Amino acid sequence: MAKYFYVVDHAIGFPSSEYGGLWNVIAENDEECFDLISNHYEYEGYEDCFGKLRENIIKAPRYALAKNVDSTIVESFTT
Repeated sequence: MAKYFYVVDHAIGFPSSEYGGLWNVIAENDEECFDLISNHYEYEGYEDCFGKLRENIIKAPRYALAKNVDSTIVESFTT
């Protein structure tokens, strides 16, 4: 199955992130990208971020990868 490189602009929220964040993720589809990001941190109390996360994944630039690699968060930067 084809994999994509997503560049997702999404903040987790205080105290994990105060201003914003950028997530670089390799995933098969939007749903797998969502699962990888949402499972990365303890999300207790951040459920309200999920709707915005889905919206941000849908709007995120994505690039098809030439070869099949493992799905993963490549890098995350949050402030």
